[in-house]
Amino acid sequence: MELAGIPPEVIDAENKRRVEALNDEYDSLGRALHRRGRAIDAIKDKVKKLAVAIPTWGVGTGGTRFARFPIPGEPSNIFEKIEDCAIIQTLGRNTPTVSPHFPWDETPDPVELRDFAVEHGLGFDAVNSNTFQDRAGQARSYKYGSLTHADEAVRDQAIAHNISCIETGKKLGSKAITVWIADGTNFPGQSDMTGALDRYLDSTADIYAALPADWRLFIEHKLYEPAFYSTVISDWGTSVLCAQQLGPKAQCLVDLGHHAPSVNIEQIVARLARFGKLGGFHFNDSKYGDDDLDTGSINPHQLFLVFNELIEAEKRAGADGFHPAYMLDQSHNVTDPIESLMNSAAAVAAAYARALCVDRNALADHQSKNDVIMAFNALRRGYDTDVLPILAMARYEAGGAIDPIATYRASGWRARKAQTRKVPEIASAGIV
Repeated sequence: MELAGIPPEVIDAENKRRVEALNDEYDSLGRALHRRGRAIDAIKDKVKKLAVAIPTWGVGTGGTRFARFPIPGEPSNIFEKIEDCAIIQTLGRNTPTVSPHFPWDETPDPVELRDFAVEHGLGFDAVNSNTFQDRAGQARSYKYGSLTHADEAVRDQAIAHNISCIETGKKLGSKAITVWIADGTNFPGQSDMTGALDRYLDSTADIYAALPADWRLFIEHKLYEPAFYSTVISDWGTSVLCAQQLGPKAQCLVDLGHHAPSVNIEQIVARLARFGKLGGFHFNDSKYGDDDLDTGSINPHQLFLVFNELIEAEKRAGADGFHPAYMLDQSHNVTDPIESLMNSAAAVAAAYARALCVDRNALADHQSKNDVIMAFNALRRGYDTDVLPILAMARYEAGGAIDPIATYRASGWRARKAQTRKVPEIASAGIV
């Protein structure tokens, strides 16, 4: 049986070449962790349970304002996107859900799409609404805003779109909607800042009222772009205040690229978790701003520090009371998106595994004694741990690939899809 386009014999053959070395490295790391009072199998079992959603738009090549450079075999519709997401899950084993974006991923039969995803071993995470672009035939433009627009008719259109996304999400089996708006200004005096926020709260309250009882609404903030002077939902403070006013089903979504330079994101995580408003993450990395680079490619230490706070938050809340949603949100301009997403999902798992390697009793003891160096060293020791054998063993035991990218290339998936999928447009700008 062919599993998600990768013949099992290809995975088995690639794993057979590597399993002896993996066993040796895993056993060696296990002994080292045992001497530190950490159980490698317990860490591995927790890593196995970590789930990161793949954005449907992430499996296509991204772009900038200047150009997009498509690659042969990239997906051109939601069903082909699902096929590519299934490849990532088949090999990496920690991306069991996808997060669709509407209207990009609209289909006349959401139940058919849900069944197609299930056949490929996938479910659906949060749905995403889009009121930052105009679509063909749209009655009113979002050029000057959507949920905060001065014109009530535009706001009503944006509200209706979000409610439509919820209805589609219910058919897909989703349990959350992520709302990000581009609303803001580029000139002083362009808009009444207080009035815009009031209109946002009124509009979002209508969306909130349409949520099923077991759904969550994720409020996503962003410091700037495309509104460069002021953005209505610009930071975590605005986000949490809105979430508190809307109600318990409203929570804050943290995109790692949506902050001012040098902001202490891990502290933001701790604050949101403390007040029960940490809904989830969009993982990526940045060098200069909202770059949407591959997760962990620039600052893996920050990713580790985020997970350190997440583990602390879970300890305080208990596993049943703490379940943030994790998703990758990246733009792949010069790489094969499947390879980048597999690397990024592994980077998230590695950050989690390193945080699990921290001796939390020792860390707490050093903190209580104000022993700065020993507290820092206890934390840094976890970060310095080579957890790659843990990740590889978790994948192997779950039926995935010890080396996902090598196995993906050996499968010839991209070349095969290039023969059957339509040739993408050459000259195209912006995100797919």
